[in-house]
Amino acid sequence: MQNINRRLENVKQRIHHAEERFGRPANSVRLLAVSKTWPAAALLEAAAGGQHGFGENYLQEALAKMATLQHEPFEWHYIGTIQSNKCRDIATHFDWVQSVDRLKIAQRLSELRPVGLPPLNICLQVNISGEASKSGIAACDALAVAQEIATLPRLKLRGLMAIPQATADFGQQRATFRQVSDLQTTLIAQGIALDTLSMGMSDDLEAAIAEGATLVRIGSAIFGPRHNTR
Repeated sequence: MQNINRRLENVKQRIHHAEERFGRPANSVRLLAVSKTWPAAALLEAAAGGQHGFGENYLQEALAKMATLQHEPFEWHYIGTIQSNKCRDIATHFDWVQSVDRLKIAQRLSELRPVGLPPLNICLQVNISGEASKSGIAACDALAVAQEIATLPRLKLRGLMAIPQATADFGQQRATFRQVSDLQTTLIAQGIALDTLSMGMSDDLEAAIAEGATLVRIGSAIFGPRHNTR
């Protein structure tokens, strides 16, 4: 874990250089550290380098880290697959949920978000590449679902999240991310107030920033190769 601070700084430099290269304002792209499978100590090391937003995929693992790190001013994002029986804990313990892929889940999160907490920030996950193996709604359904979610109490719809099909072709990366960005523009034009475009990971963050990402989700480039798989 001694290399986390160095890796984190390298990622920040990549983001900064991409902002400059593609004419984005400085500091317009937020970094979310994807910390799934990594222990609390790794998050503390990243925090020492100035990182305070963390993304988790596995609920029970995340809850254990939250208990250990309860006094840290971290912002917690749930980015994993959501099952109905997980909604109560997700609604109670997270600040953001980026992986809402159907209206039923948003309705459950709204019902179960404790009244005393701020609204739960939501991103609608879009399966922009149409891959059967990935969660997310079809782009053609995004407007109708977003309009419904925007009316739910105790939620704040912030934007879209996407995990496009992996490719090493920079032009293809940009083309797919552009589809997500164009979809968000369409939703905004229809009166949906959105400010977050969550797309881009360790291997394609530059292309995502080129096409308007406001938040990139980075795991291995910060923490190294995952040491545990599920």
